Amino acid sequence: MKNSLKVERAIMNVTQEELSKVIGVTRQAINSIELGKYVPSTILALKLSRYFNKPVNEIFRLEEED
Repeated sequence: MKNSLKVERAIMNVTQEELSKVIGVTRQAINSIELGKYVPSTILALKLSRYFNKPVNEIFRLEEED
Protein backbone atom coordinates (compact mmCIF):
# COMPACT_ATOMS: atom_id res chain seq x y z
CA MET A 1 0.00 0.00 0.00
CA LYS A 2 1.22 3.47 -0.88
CA ASN A 3 0.29 6.63 0.96
CA SER A 4 0.62 10.38 0.60
CA LEU A 5 0.80 11.13 4.30
CA LYS A 6 4.14 12.94 4.06
CA VAL A 7 2.83 15.12 1.21
CA GLU A 8 -0.38 15.90 3.12
CA ARG A 9 1.67 16.91 6.16
CA ALA A 10 3.87 19.15 4.03
CA ILE A 11 0.86 20.86 2.47
CA MET A 12 -0.48 21.67 5.94
CA ASN A 13 3.00 22.39 7.34
CA VAL A 14 2.56 19.86 10.18
CA THR A 15 5.39 17.84 11.73
CA GLN A 16 5.16 14.15 12.50
CA GLU A 17 5.19 15.05 16.19
CA GLU A 18 2.32 17.53 15.86
CA LEU A 19 0.24 15.09 13.82
CA SER A 20 0.90 12.24 16.23
CA LYS A 21 -0.35 14.28 19.19
CA VAL A 22 -3.57 15.28 17.40
CA ILE A 23 -4.26 11.74 16.15
CA GLY A 24 -3.24 10.04 19.40
CA VAL A 25 -0.35 7.85 18.26
CA THR A 26 3.43 8.04 18.57
CA ARG A 27 5.63 9.96 16.18
CA GLN A 28 7.24 6.63 15.34
CA ALA A 29 3.84 5.29 14.20
CA ILE A 30 3.41 8.22 11.81
CA ASN A 31 6.96 7.69 10.53
CA SER A 32 6.34 3.96 10.00
CA ILE A 33 3.14 4.64 8.07
CA GLU A 34 4.91 7.18 5.85
CA LEU A 35 7.70 4.68 5.13
CA GLY A 36 5.19 1.94 4.30
CA LYS A 37 6.40 -0.24 7.17
CA TYR A 38 3.08 -0.12 9.02
CA VAL A 39 -0.47 -0.38 7.70
CA PRO A 40 -2.77 1.69 9.90
CA SER A 41 -5.93 0.31 11.43
CA THR A 42 -9.24 1.38 9.95
CA ILE A 43 -9.80 3.74 12.88
CA LEU A 44 -6.38 5.36 12.46
CA ALA A 45 -6.89 5.72 8.69
CA LEU A 46 -10.26 7.37 9.31
CA LYS A 47 -8.75 9.76 11.88
CA LEU A 48 -6.08 10.77 9.37
CA SER A 49 -8.74 11.17 6.70
CA ARG A 50 -10.76 13.45 8.95
CA TYR A 51 -7.69 15.47 9.98
CA PHE A 52 -6.66 16.12 6.37
CA ASN A 53 -10.28 16.47 5.24
CA LYS A 54 -9.73 13.96 2.43
CA PRO A 55 -11.25 10.57 1.64
CA VAL A 56 -9.18 7.64 2.89
CA ASN A 57 -8.54 6.48 -0.68
CA GLU A 58 -6.90 9.82 -1.50
CA ILE A 59 -4.35 9.25 1.28
CA PHE A 60 -3.93 5.46 1.01
CA ARG A 61 -3.77 3.54 -2.28
CA LEU A 62 -3.60 -0.18 -2.93
CA GLU A 63 -0.89 -1.47 -5.21
CA GLU A 64 -1.17 -4.40 -7.62
CA GLU A 65 0.58 -6.77 -5.19
CA ASP A 66 -1.79 -5.83 -2.34
